[in-house]
Amino acid sequence: MTVDRMLAAARAFLGVQGRPNAITRAYARRNGDVFLTAPWCDMAITEWARRSGNAAAVLPSGDRAYTVWHAQDGRRLGRWYPGGAENIRKHAKPGALLFMAWEGTDRIGDIDHVGIVERNLGDGRVQSIEGNTGDAVRRRVRSSSVIAGFWNPPYGTVTRPPSPEPKPEQDWMEEIVKKLPLLYLDEKNPLTGWHVKTLSGLLFARGYPIPDVADATVFTRHHDERLRSFQKAAGLTSEGGKTGPRTWAALLKVT
Repeated sequence: MTVDRMLAAARAFLGVQGRPNAITRAYARRNGDVFLTAPWCDMAITEWARRSGNAAAVLPSGDRAYTVWHAQDGRRLGRWYPGGAENIRKHAKPGALLFMAWEGTDRIGDIDHVGIVERNLGDGRVQSIEGNTGDAVRRRVRSSSVIAGFWNPPYGTVTRPPSPEPKPEQDWMEEIVKKLPLLYLDEKNPLTGWHVKTLSGLLFARGYPIPDVADATVFTRHHDERLRSFQKAAGLTSEGGKTGPRTWAALLKVT
């Protein structure tokens, strides 16, 4: 379990593109077909960690596809650094998980994307390897203008305790949906943020894509129409255009 093996696993996937691909298929086998065509930057981190024997260090809470939760893992471990240039220069080591927010903030809730640091350039920038950048695995150079923050996994120092007995699907599904918000159309004060973007991705994966003219992070009439169509097909009209617990469970359901 070393950072060199983690980076070697990432480099081996350079050039992979499109979806579904080897990364999304591997993630979907464990977590459900909904992830075959979903945004896959954090699925790539998950795959590289598993292939390189670094899951205990990189995935302290298990598989991750949602970048915000993965960043929160690092904060809970006391390893989170906000993405200022000085922090990047001093603390972003090869193998660090690098989280981007295209709005240029350092708020974890604004995070859009994740990659892994391959090299610290010493001037507040890093060279990274990222999945789902232009729908491919590519090298990028990132600066503090888009880096929300990062954390350095404890490569080589973590021993994972024995895994507990797996919970029934219904149990873990209930735990997830309890944390997810009620989303609905509010034309006066539109709901915005990452949960809306997550909903957009799940609707896309279920065959109800949001038109390109719509901002995937803002709940619009397009979201309302696609959500109601999905609910009608799933027999969930009682939740009436709102992401109640039964709707979230159906969107996330492993098949």
